Amino acid sequence: MTQEQWTTVDRYFTDLLAPADEALTAALADSAAAGLPAINVAPNQGKLLHLLAVAQGARNILEIGTLGGYSTIWLARALPVDGRLVTLEYNPAHADVARANIARAGLDKVVEVRTGAALDTLPQLETEGAGPFDLTFIDADKVNNPHYVSWALKLSRPGSLIVVDNVVRGGKIATEHPDDAAVTGTREMFELVSREPRLDATAFQTVGVKGYDGMLLARVVG
Repeated sequence: MTQEQWTTVDRYFTDLLAPADEALTAALADSAAAGLPAINVAPNQGKLLHLLAVAQGARNILEIGTLGGYSTIWLARALPVDGRLVTLEYNPAHADVARANIARAGLDKVVEVRTGAALDTLPQLETEGAGPFDLTFIDADKVNNPHYVSWALKLSRPGSLIVVDNVVRGGKIATEHPDDAAVTGTREMFELVSREPRLDATAFQTVGVKGYDGMLLARVVG
């Protein structure tokens, strides 16, 4: 199998089941024009996040890692009119692009973009009593994945869902790579999840337009 085949199949799925609309297309275009890295989720992955949020009946969503707001739009569209999504972005320039994309999608009344290091803003959410969140999507710097999962658990309730993106690391996840902080952080996250009795989790590998990767899904059970 080749990257070309993976991309062709992804596009087939996307064209039939997750076609782009003006807001999503513009979000990607404006992100690219602003020089943001093209590390957003693929369209069919965005649709997966949307369906997970719908299946959860989510009213309160937390996203760690906004980038240009593409996944934010997919998630926020699953919310009821009185729902809320808080998304955390370290880079102020990225946050500005995301705010514009979210506003154009008509979602600025339900989405709040907070700027700053997530490990600083997450304690603020706890102090404010912003949780519990029904679904948390983690797609930020991988070295801090263990801390992000710990905070997601703290801000969740029994039945909440935690989703972590980019967990395969090109296959490196299965072996130690002490020179790669992203692999080390993600392995520590897996070890944390495996030991945590309040989480019931699985992970899966994916191939597609974004190459070879995967996600972790964890349900809070206690």
